[in-house]
Amino acid sequence: MRKPGSVFLAGLLSFAVVSGSRAQNGGFRPEWAAGIAGGVNLSSVSFSPKVQEDLLRGYLGGLTLRRITEKNLGLQVELNFKQQGWKENFDELEVPENANYRFQRRMSYVELPFMTHIYFGGDHTRFFVNLGPQIGFLLSERTEENLNGATPQNRNEQHTMLADKRFEWGIGGGPGLELRTRIGYFLLEGRYYYSLSDFYNTRHQDVFSKASSQVISMRLTYLIPLFR
Repeated sequence: MRKPGSVFLAGLLSFAVVSGSRAQNGGFRPEWAAGIAGGVNLSSVSFSPKVQEDLLRGYLGGLTLRRITEKNLGLQVELNFKQQGWKENFDELEVPENANYRFQRRMSYVELPFMTHIYFGGDHTRFFVNLGPQIGFLLSERTEENLNGATPQNRNEQHTMLADKRFEWGIGGGPGLELRTRIGYFLLEGRYYYSLSDFYNTRHQDVFSKASSQVISMRLTYLIPLFR
């Protein structure tokens, strides 16, 4: 499923499920919270044909708005800036030992996740899982390399290819721990994101038949309760 409409539909369904559950639980008092998040990404790209890679480290940061609509269930919307891409690994290839080749492509995105928030716990400590679709838009990309025209990979066209598509969509989620204090809520979360779109053209006549991002992130979020 690679249509952006399907991602919006999944987000709307998440909202509908949460809102419907809220309607069935009239005695529950909703909770609003907003804040900031920051963390680290480890990313790669699923290429076909395959490209030898290591994980590329990048950074993320953004804004978070969360609404708890009933016990154990809520909706979380984010607006983030993130860095992702790929870093090539030449260690397993037949290249001169003293070449010390390096190539990495860093891609900066603004992203909008729509997450269903499921939690368990009490008033002070909660375990949670966030899961849902997200969309993104490529702002810029930057290459860092010292190949000097060398072509050490079996497939090297990506070294000079910029992204054909700026819009990205996919599915993300992961577990976390929330500490609720008098000065706000502190959340430590791990998340995995898999893109359902390709940033290169992937038609039969193109270089790659697949070029989709995968991102592992660790983030710390600080939320302030609203409308107490």
